[in-house]
Amino acid sequence: MKVRNSIRSLKRQPGAQVVRRRGRIYVINKRNPRMKGRQG
Repeated sequence: MKVRNSIRSLKRQPGAQVVRRRGRIYVINKRNPRMKGRQG
């Protein structure tokens, strides 16, 4: 999982979902599990 200033590049991946949990923004991807990241 990568921690980034901007998760724009991760959310453009096919199958990506942007989720807010505990005040942090996460990108999860069931189709390509390597493309995970969080912001904040």
